[in-house]
Amino acid sequence: MPYEFKLPDLGEGLTEGEIARWLVTEGQEIGEDDPLVEVQTDKTTVEIPSPAAGRVARILVGEGEVVPVGTVLVVIGDGAAPAPAPAQVERPVRATPLVRRIAQELGVDLETVAATGPGGRITEDDVRRAARPSAPSAPSEGRREPLRGVRRLIVEHMTRAHREVPAVTWVEECDFSAVDLRRLVPTVLKAAAAALQEFPELNARLDGGEIVYLDRYDIGVAVQTEQGLVVPVVRDCDSRSVDELAAEVERLAEAARAGALAPEELRGSTFTVTSAGKLAGLFQTPLVNHPEVAILSIGRVAERPVVRDGEVVVRPLGYVSVTFDHRVVDGARAAAFGLSVIEKLERG
Repeated sequence: MPYEFKLPDLGEGLTEGEIARWLVTEGQEIGEDDPLVEVQTDKTTVEIPSPAAGRVARILVGEGEVVPVGTVLVVIGDGAAPAPAPAQVERPVRATPLVRRIAQELGVDLETVAATGPGGRITEDDVRRAARPSAPSAPSEGRREPLRGVRRLIVEHMTRAHREVPAVTWVEECDFSAVDLRRLVPTVLKAAAAALQEFPELNARLDGGEIVYLDRYDIGVAVQTEQGLVVPVVRDCDSRSVDELAAEVERLAEAARAGALAPEELRGSTFTVTSAGKLAGLFQTPLVNHPEVAILSIGRVAERPVVRDGEVVVRPLGYVSVTFDHRVVDGARAAAFGLSVIEKLERG
């Protein structure tokens, strides 16, 4: 009997996935547990093995397509009945209630609207554009390529952070004389975890009409890869030593750049730390890593003149930035948190 393999729920509330790469072709014989397909979720790329042995009769969803959980991806087994081509797979209309109401008011059928929003969502502009009389299209200009993989997820997350979070950034100078700059990030993680215990509203979630104060300190670390920015999670930053944090940060960064992070290593962060590193930059105003409510950034650390006890001396100085969701965190509390982190870094 032919076997219809559906996109499984990979956890953490996953509702959809992008087909990143097929590891088989139609007509190929595969065994049970052989590599079948790579699926890009909202956190990472997961390789899914074949649940059955047999011939790949029909691949129903093409690479780069985003489909909901439960969609039949491939039919395995000889004698399978012909299945619809990928372009014929029914895709649900994705639009917010507001966009649906506007479409109804303007008499626009959402089934006919070309979606330009992240993840194939129909935006208000898409609806209003469809309601206007068609005009001659402008000539195509430059090279175009679809949003896929990590870049598509970055677009979705950054759009959400920009639209949903009223963010404010606080910046202050820090003297890093007491910090081993070779272990800057793990030292900052340790200081941030300690400060978060003093200011729990920065280690929280906004869930509907409630603020959820988290009692764990699992901090995400932004890592730049060839595919884009990913944020693996360093667990238990409050109870680990700087040496232990340094080893874990190095392990996660290497796995991120190799594309070998496990899904659970990208889930459940309560706060995020990012550092300019080799990209420098005096300071940054990073976007909050939704659904967190705050993020801390370390700018370029360099020797600069500064006044100490009435004397001009040279010290390794850098700027610490805290971007926060103003719905949850008051400005005074965010500033006090930032000063607490700085005090811990300067104290060593």
